[in-house]
Amino acid sequence: MASTFNTLLDKLHLSSKDDEGVSAKEPAGQEVKELKDKYTKAGQEHVFAFYDELSVPEKAGLFERLNSFDPEYINQITQKALHPPQSADKSEETKLEPLPDSATASILDSKDEDIQSWYTLGLELVSKGQVAVVLMAGGQGTRLGSSDPKGCFDIGLPSQKSLFQIQAERIWKVQQLAEKESGKKDIAIPWYVMTSGPTRRPTEKFFEDHSYFGLNKDNVSIFEQGVLPCISNEGKILLESKAKAWFTSHKSTVAVAPDGNGGIYQALISSNVRTDMRKRGIQHIHAYCVDNCLVKVADPVFVGFAAAKDVDIATKVVRKRNAQEPVGLIVQKNGKPDVVEYSEIDNATAEAKDPSKPDLLNFRAANIVNHYYSFRFLETIEDWVHKLPHHVARKKIPYIDSEKGETVKPDKPNGIKLEQFVFDVFPLISLDKFACMEVKREEEFSPLKNAKGTGEDDPDTSKQDILNQGRRWVENVGGIVESEAPVEETGVEVSPLVSYGGEGLEFLQTRTIKAPAVIEKED
Repeated sequence: MASTFNTLLDKLHLSSKDDEGVSAKEPAGQEVKELKDKYTKAGQEHVFAFYDELSVPEKAGLFERLNSFDPEYINQITQKALHPPQSADKSEETKLEPLPDSATASILDSKDEDIQSWYTLGLELVSKGQVAVVLMAGGQGTRLGSSDPKGCFDIGLPSQKSLFQIQAERIWKVQQLAEKESGKKDIAIPWYVMTSGPTRRPTEKFFEDHSYFGLNKDNVSIFEQGVLPCISNEGKILLESKAKAWFTSHKSTVAVAPDGNGGIYQALISSNVRTDMRKRGIQHIHAYCVDNCLVKVADPVFVGFAAAKDVDIATKVVRKRNAQEPVGLIVQKNGKPDVVEYSEIDNATAEAKDPSKPDLLNFRAANIVNHYYSFRFLETIEDWVHKLPHHVARKKIPYIDSEKGETVKPDKPNGIKLEQFVFDVFPLISLDKFACMEVKREEEFSPLKNAKGTGEDDPDTSKQDILNQGRRWVENVGGIVESEAPVEETGVEVSPLVSYGGEGLEFLQTRTIKAPAVIEKED
């Protein structure tokens, strides 16, 4: 199945290319002329400034890249991003409200029977082969001091498992739980792993080298998100200074960047992932980011909750720690579900209390990029994907001066990268098709963002959050955890192959475990 997903993204943008897919055949003169005319009409003719100086492979590479973009479309989205359209009624104020109770639930205070009902329904849907998982894994571990894809990172657990392995084992466990519940065999949850250009090949190799972590490789698909050209502050497409390994010239490539996690929607179509889902009869999709070591992949409770409500999009949130925590919030904005950044909310709004629960913040639903989609909604992508906005990230982007032919390394931001956000789709649906589930932060959210030693959202906090979770699970069934180190510095790693969410650990009742420890099997 993995080989099926090598199709280029050929609609609004393409996936990034590497040397393996570029023909050494020189593009035909008429084709080059037509492409030059297209870029000239769009005011971007400078991208051909060095074309005649290039070797045949270099010409082929540049032609392939430029042919993958519509320069008029690039101009349009750049202008919209730099100059967003203003509301027709400038006097109209933005109205922010928490989501209505009808669209929300909380694991913290839901009835046990409701949670069990969602769990049972979720496993039933898994057993019917209707549940799939999409992982957003385009990032590299640069901030972590690694050039590998972030999913390859070892956060320092006693088992030395990578993020990819932890998440794969959780998928395996949900399959096993569904088999036990239904009595069926060979239940599969397809796992679609979205990478970026730089992370695709290393990700594929990592999965191959680790035998897909025990999953059937036919149910694991690695595909690539799209890219967009980097744009100068003057609105010009930038030629990059870093040559590809197979280029001898520095003047032949376009500077590009991944199109953001919001590129997932177009990529699902162009990579044929959606087609594969349709063939498999998938109806429910869980999508999440790779950097959360506590993520409950294919969570039966979450899937069951969303399916029971018959919504098109659902999202998990955690309770905001305090009014000043810099997190985006899931809210109702002008009557539509939306995400607002902390910088968009004034202090009075951030600090306001919930009238019905005065000890809680009124706006407390922190976004953790953990979503559910109905397949019927993904079948409508073509109807709305062009409506999603592009956001501007101002960056220092090395480039080739098209007049002088010299590499320029700017010391201040000289251009922009355009990206889309996965949650930009929220306002496009009605409230009755959107739901939000609040979950326990200590059980489901521990992002890996910073280098070791930072003290926040770093490998040490990720590791400790897993060990603390395991200790709680052991103690909840009557086990005893002992350690010579302070309890907050140690704990128990419970393999996902043994327990998905704390279940099935009764064999540890009355057992004394010397921490740090790893529970890899029942014995």
